[in-house]
Amino acid sequence: MSLLLDEIAIATARLAEAGVESPRTDAEIIAARLHGVPRSQLHLVPDAGFDPRFWDDIARREAREPLQHITGVAHFRYLELAVGPGVFVPRPETEVMTGWAIEQLASLDVAEPVVADLGTGSGAIALAIAQEVPRALVHAVEADPLASGWAERNIAGVERAAPHTAGRVTLHRRDFAAALPDLDGQVDLVISNPPYIPAGAWVPPEVGEYDPATALWGGTDGMDAVRVVVATAARLLRSGGLVAVEHGAQQGPAVYWVFADAGWPSPRNHVDLAGRDRFVTARWP
Repeated sequence: MSLLLDEIAIATARLAEAGVESPRTDAEIIAARLHGVPRSQLHLVPDAGFDPRFWDDIARREAREPLQHITGVAHFRYLELAVGPGVFVPRPETEVMTGWAIEQLASLDVAEPVVADLGTGSGAIALAIAQEVPRALVHAVEADPLASGWAERNIAGVERAAPHTAGRVTLHRRDFAAALPDLDGQVDLVISNPPYIPAGAWVPPEVGEYDPATALWGGTDGMDAVRVVVATAARLLRSGGLVAVEHGAQQGPAVYWVFADAGWPSPRNHVDLAGRDRFVTARWP
């Protein structure tokens, strides 16, 4: 066995002891990034090529710093996004809701569908839609100055890598409650992954110590920002327009009733890949 593989095995044990959910995977990703090889070729790194900085990064992960902060990259659908302190790290669960939105937009009989992503964070949802729905015009709304800085960086990076997205994602630095007044009644789809964790709920260290508080906490019942998104969607959407709102795994019924109580007909619950309630959609009458 090579020196690097021996070190990965030791690192895996350390990360497992620290409570990291995927210790072997994380150790291999860290090693692959640092040594400039795919994970499948870690065994080809010569002993003389071992980079001792590997242990610095393992110590960071052992302290429960998010893997994406250590690598500087988060993967979301077909995108590679820059992330770090001050921005919410996009999760795989959100890819399911984004996929639903992309499918709906592709089926619309609209030449250039207009989309509003409320609370865009890193820009993950907005950029995925722009990349996969070639004529969509996406308005990404983010009030937090640190998060909007990451979104701006990612918009520029994706536009360089995928020129067909250029000019189709517009960043708006403001609170989504009052966002986009010029588009009232004109938006085809509103989508949001708002802060929805109830105040005082337990979260893993990777979340509570590193994700920005403004992206996490949704008030006493977790529904404060959800209610704002629902109200904003009612203002922005055209007749027949669609909205999708992500929520926690136990919040499907609560979000359903936020929509129903606000007069939306027939809201619908959707599950993620693990079969857990994950987002609610509705159509503006």
